Amino acid sequence: MSGKFLSPERPAFQLEWGLENVRVTFFKCVRWQVEETMDPINCPYHYYCDSTYPGNYPPAVDILLLLFTTASYLGILVFTAMEIAGGRSFRQTRRYLLPSGPFSLPVTLVAFAKGRRINTIFPLSSVGPAIFQLLLISALAFDNEAGSEIKYAFFEASTISGILHASLYLDSVILPYYTGFDALVSSTFSGECTSCVCRKEVLVVGGMLVSYRGWSGTMFLVVGTLFLRIISRVIADDKGKAAMFVKSALESFCWMLITLDCVHLTKNSPPERSILHGAAFGGVFVLICLHVIRKVCAQFRRWHLGNEKDAKDAAKNHHKTGCRDNFPINCWEPFHGPFHAFRLDFY
Repeated sequence: MSGKFLSPERPAFQLEWGLENVRVTFFKCVRWQVEETMDPINCPYHYYCDSTYPGNYPPAVDILLLLFTTASYLGILVFTAMEIAGGRSFRQTRRYLLPSGPFSLPVTLVAFAKGRRINTIFPLSSVGPAIFQLLLISALAFDNEAGSEIKYAFFEASTISGILHASLYLDSVILPYYTGFDALVSSTFSGECTSCVCRKEVLVVGGMLVSYRGWSGTMFLVVGTLFLRIISRVIADDKGKAAMFVKSALESFCWMLITLDCVHLTKNSPPERSILHGAAFGGVFVLICLHVIRKVCAQFRRWHLGNEKDAKDAAKNHHKTGCRDNFPINCWEPFHGPFHAFRLDFY
């Protein structure tokens, strides 16, 4: 990546600065300062990095977060596979094992809050959006199985609050990263300092190359869907046709937006840690595909059970009708009296 965007052909670029140092400065910059320029034609906007956030945590922190994320992903994968197979999927206890559950969600929030310094083996600036989408998928795919309405509302409200906070923390991690990426790609080095660049246009927060944000329409739609679940459960209208249709439509729209976000991030994210980045979003695509299979299998099972019920009802009605039409041959029933005689039912 550095060799592509920091090429020696740029006249103002000094190789002695070091490609790695320039990359780190751009991607860790939290405040870009604009200053007056002496060349308004060729350099209408002149920026430099005014401050960067502190150094990274030890690699052990990245490894722990990698193991935690892998366990969360495998949890969703196993529960989804069990749903496809028609198993019970530990409905009462799975909420404690999912990324959106009361145990895993606080860990994710802490990781996002400190995500700027988790940037060695498992950088959150690259895989943070995939982890956030894992959280959204967990909240959408698995409904809370709390027994009472009060517990259900409490758990769902906690999930909503966690998603809102996680989106803000995620933006605090990825926006400096995307801003530095835009400054690195779309600018020309002025040569006055390591981070001094000339631009033809204003440098905006988050840049213009990657439009993904945690605080986005996708997040708000997922939160709205969870809020609708609470309302439907509390007012005991979750089985009504209208409520079922609205919830199904909102959930389908949420899955569409999550898929579009994955496609956008796969195509437009900075080409750094490409293998890790591809594995993260490839895993998200796998979960989306499994969810589609799960919905198809659930619909097929409902259709099959409905046909079996209709067949049983038809056979029962046929038996009663046949008994009346063929009296008295098919209407003998044992009478368990003292003489073990037979009884006739006259219609």
